[in-house]
Amino acid sequence: MLYPSVFRQSDPFALMDSMLRGFGSAYERTAPQGVFPPVNIWQGPEAIAITAELPGVEADAIDITVKENVLTLSGERKPPQVPEGATWHRNERVYGKFARAIRLPFNASEENVEARLQNGVLLVVVGRPEKDRPRKIEIKAA
Repeated sequence: MLYPSVFRQSDPFALMDSMLRGFGSAYERTAPQGVFPPVNIWQGPEAIAITAELPGVEADAIDITVKENVLTLSGERKPPQVPEGATWHRNERVYGKFARAIRLPFNASEENVEARLQNGVLLVVVGRPEKDRPRKIEIKAA
């Protein structure tokens, strides 16, 4: 497999992508490392749903705000209490404050937002305003 020359490639990330493509499914582009919380988003005709993985975060430590077409999730995941003199062998989980802004495909208001936290997964459903919902247009015969 030939790799593009560094002299012809001005984007170092594109060069890295082209080199790693040969590894197949072992290298797939997903959310960048360190993005927290990871989210899934899908849309239906009446609402958009967002799930966010927030293990170890209490509901009262999460803030959800909506302004026009941007929904923001923010909060803090506190580190575990470790006994005095304990030695970490591995510490891979991320702790601290987080914020994630998600652009919605329509303007929303707080009255149309519902949220629930269950088993460390936050589900946020944002209802689409009636005026923005798709409508079926009836065709009248002439």
